[in-house]
Amino acid sequence: MTATAPVAQPKMSHRQIMQSLTGLLMGMFVSILAGTVVSSSLPVIVSDLNGGQTAYTWVVTATLLATTISTPIWGKLADLGNRKLLLQISLAMFVLASAAAGFAQNTEFLITMRVIQGLAGGGMGALSQIVMADILSPRERGKYMGLFGAVMALGTVGGPLIGGFITDTINWRWNFFVALPFAVVAILLIQRTLHLPAFAKRKVKIDYMGIMLLSAGVALLLIWLSMGGSQFEWNSSTSFLMVGGSVVLLALFVLTEFKATEPLLDLQLFKNRTFTFAVIASLAVGVSMFGTSVFLSQYMIMARGATATQAGLMTFPMMAGLLVISTIAGALITRFGKWKAFVVTGSILQVIGLFLLGTIHYDTNFALVGVYMFILGAGVGLVMQNMVLVVQNAVPVHELGVASSAVNFFRTLGGTAGTAGLGALLAINIPNMIADRKADLAQAMATLGDKAAEVSAQLSSGSLPTISTLPEPVRVIFESVYGDGVAALFAFAAPISLITVIAVCLLPNQKLRTQTAVERHQEGEGQEPVADSASALTDSAETQIAEGTVLTAAPKDEKDSNGKTGPAAGV
Repeated sequence: MTATAPVAQPKMSHRQIMQSLTGLLMGMFVSILAGTVVSSSLPVIVSDLNGGQTAYTWVVTATLLATTISTPIWGKLADLGNRKLLLQISLAMFVLASAAAGFAQNTEFLITMRVIQGLAGGGMGALSQIVMADILSPRERGKYMGLFGAVMALGTVGGPLIGGFITDTINWRWNFFVALPFAVVAILLIQRTLHLPAFAKRKVKIDYMGIMLLSAGVALLLIWLSMGGSQFEWNSSTSFLMVGGSVVLLALFVLTEFKATEPLLDLQLFKNRTFTFAVIASLAVGVSMFGTSVFLSQYMIMARGATATQAGLMTFPMMAGLLVISTIAGALITRFGKWKAFVVTGSILQVIGLFLLGTIHYDTNFALVGVYMFILGAGVGLVMQNMVLVVQNAVPVHELGVASSAVNFFRTLGGTAGTAGLGALLAINIPNMIADRKADLAQAMATLGDKAAEVSAQLSSGSLPTISTLPEPVRVIFESVYGDGVAALFAFAAPISLITVIAVCLLPNQKLRTQTAVERHQEGEGQEPVADSASALTDSAETQIAEGTVLTAAPKDEKDSNGKTGPAAGV
């Protein structure tokens, strides 16, 4: 395979940037919509295809697994090959898999297509961030962050609403077709508007062993997290074998990466303080973003009697907080060039939001719940996107794809682990809380007369009860139990999110670059110092790579992050 070095081209105008971003945003919207549009209709889909609870779990888990595993692979390929082409390939994969999923006749075929959708989604998520760094400098990117926040909010909140409406009025199969026009338009827009530099070829080696070991190790870990406690006991031989196998595979991956010529994940990046602490922060943010959004929806349905569509609308305050505050902060970052205060503030708001949500009950005034969700969304919005920004600002340009995708990878991994762990905790707590209310439940059942047997059969079926259909005396008890149970998860997650606060406080407060990745390439920047104290990495630390040989760049008289002027340092 060949990789490339860019040929100089003029700086893009604002109009050209907006045209290019349109295709990227469309692709990002497609990626998010693919995961959310079926969430409200999955029970109908699985039932129509004669699938059971295991199939239901795997329709969701398969996509998440594929997305998580493929993200760092797409990132490495982006450093080695044509990013525009890779982005179009990922979109084309999504189009074909979505079209095929819409014609599924059994759950096995549906799950297979969802795996391919996940692989494509990993590419669209990682590559859109990487290409954005090609056309926007870290300093400029803030004023465009609102667009990405808007797309995220629209896809996250609008997906379940669109899916529920389509399932109720047309057919669930159209959930897989609805995103196809957006994907096709995105491919055409990217082809027409995204103009990255021409590249000169060089020979590279793909780390196939690293890809296999990472994929197997992470897949085994995520399967254990998603199925533990339901398909097998946490304290069982199956559980120990899966964890042990995952540890061994990931240890072999680390050893392989030390020896690989072109490692899938350059472990030297962990010597970079910015990268290391951003990864730690992203793991914790994943718990807050993905874990809490899942259980907020469950709170709305189980504790407040909402439908799936209504639950999507009721969680909008969190998305609004993410969108509004991140847009304002982005504009201020671009104007003043300061980012750390916003990130630290966001991490603190995240802790406060989770703590406040840990105090809610089934009958808490919804306006108050909305305020708490807005605070949490604001905190997540200030931290999540900026973690990618500060990493792209700090790492060598030839490691941009790997570093960017690694942040997304660890965030998704944290979200998966958080969702599985919090879900297991809820599964343990709910039966215990119902047992504590046994006397109240018996008293409520006694008032139902002839309906008591029917309600008792529904509650003992082993499946989640439909809260809105339960008689009021019983419904109030279950709403109370689920309200307190879900709130306990937020209270549990709040101290975990303190990890984010500590990690972002330890991030070096580096000056944001004013060059895009393409401009850094054009100036011949290659390997830079990896240990990045506040004074180690500066805009003037530039090197050249010529046929694999590192050459020192011509000195530049620019101020570094400490305000000193002088020539660029060689490596």
